[in-house]
Amino acid sequence: MRAAVFDRFGPADVLHVVHIPDPQPGPGEVRVRVLAAGVQPFDVAVRQGNMPWAKVEFPQTIGQEYAGVIDALGAGVRDLAVGDPVLGSTMLNGHAELVVVAAENVVRKPREVDFPTAAALVAAAQTAGGALLELGVGPGDVLLVHAAAGSVGTVATQLARLAGATVIGSASPENHDRVRRQGAVPVTYGPGLVSEVRELGLQPTVALDGAGAEAIAQSVQLGIAPERIGTVVDDKAAAEHGARVVRAGRDPKRLAHVIDLAAQGKVRMPVQAFPLADVVDAHRAVESRHSHGKVVLIVEP
Repeated sequence: MRAAVFDRFGPADVLHVVHIPDPQPGPGEVRVRVLAAGVQPFDVAVRQGNMPWAKVEFPQTIGQEYAGVIDALGAGVRDLAVGDPVLGSTMLNGHAELVVVAAENVVRKPREVDFPTAAALVAAAQTAGGALLELGVGPGDVLLVHAAAGSVGTVATQLARLAGATVIGSASPENHDRVRRQGAVPVTYGPGLVSEVRELGLQPTVALDGAGAEAIAQSVQLGIAPERIGTVVDDKAAAEHGARVVRAGRDPKRLAHVIDLAAQGKVRMPVQAFPLADVVDAHRAVESRHSHGKVVLIVEP
């Protein structure tokens, strides 16, 4: 099979696509023929060598999110069949034509959700859904989402609106229309954010930070209680201000819930697609932090 690998830590161009042996499913596992695979900032950090706890052995495969079709079953798998469309999380091997995963962690893909969108939602759905649950976002809340145009911010905005909250979303000016379409009131990130939020006449009660830098300090300045400020990117600032790190763990049930909402048209995710052969460009797009939608590799048409 073809897979993206890297032989040393470094910039995006250390990545290349090679042929490696096909993986085989063991007991309780399934093999998925990957049609689309999401690219995360986590993938970039691993490739750069900035995730020392990640177990890397060169040549190292990469990728955490997949969507595709089951093409082989391991012993003991009863509730899934060859040909079933599925999606889910994996660990450092998703940017490949085939991936082997535990059957219990697989989520069925609804017909209404295409494969690129399914792959794009895997991590964002689990992270955003878990973060909002931990922060207790609900009716009457005014949620400030820092980096509302990012993948986690995109899903968090829509889930919060469905939960009855009002959402203010920070983004660059060119993404304000997109933030509006997600159901949030847009503001511009940067040093003027606090003043801009105050001018809206909406008092934020809770904040979710996907941007880092000054976002947590700005949330505190706006009068949000530190225990209701959560970050998925800035542990240091969270410790400094008494805010919370809300990196929710993987949960197939939480993912399945958001995918069901996507099938109903209640959650949407724009996608920026690259073929697997262009994995270097895909990583550069994520690294730029200015990609137009979730970056996804198309592994097969």
